[in-house]
Amino acid sequence: MWSETRPLLEVQDLRAGRDDRNALVRGASLHVGAGEIVSIVGPPSAGKSTLLMALYGLAPTHSGRVLFDDRDITNIRPREALRSAGITFVPQGGSLFPGMTVEENLELGMYLARDRHLVRARARSVYALFPELSEHAHTPAGSISRTEQRILELGRALMWTPRLGILDGVLEGLDEQVATSILATLQHLNEETGLTLLMAEQSARPCLTASHRGYLMEAGRQTFEGHGEELLRSPAVNQSLGATLD
Repeated sequence: MWSETRPLLEVQDLRAGRDDRNALVRGASLHVGAGEIVSIVGPPSAGKSTLLMALYGLAPTHSGRVLFDDRDITNIRPREALRSAGITFVPQGGSLFPGMTVEENLELGMYLARDRHLVRARARSVYALFPELSEHAHTPAGSISRTEQRILELGRALMWTPRLGILDGVLEGLDEQVATSILATLQHLNEETGLTLLMAEQSARPCLTASHRGYLMEAGRQTFEGHGEELLRSPAVNQSLGATLD
């Protein structure tokens, strides 16, 4: 379901984060084709999260450009990223409202939609993907397990049926079996619907194995690009990532 010829997302020499002099992203360039799963891996403090936040308008961009479907969206506001571009974002760390129920948090993924029938239909689709969420639909999100909370954040991002899903550390801290199951679900959606995904993870091996392509990021720049299996076999990538490949 993916194309090597038409970039849906293109990042050109981007500097972002903090201020121009102390940018955490220092000239990153990458592209994501329509229907691709692309991973960004790298050691801690490589700039992965800052890059993803900049793409969604949550970190300042100082120079360079972000193009989405040939439209310049550099420094786009998050609301516009969702409404006009169809981009959703799962940030690193918790982003739920713990006092609201699982279902209420889930429906926030469609907060711009006016059609309640559509919102409920999308919720049913997400529950079908992640049955554990439906079991806790009326439970406060702060009362479910950490694993279920991450699944809920992912489910909320899928509510909008995004053209591009940006996922930052979704698998972090999850049991290997759970992480494998989530990746299998994302691969299924990619194959069945053409869902395009850009992911950043510390656990590089499962992420790259599930991806069409990947980028190694070090010190704010991408230093290696290739198919997922290529990165896993690369001595330079193995040296950089070390234990995060396990």
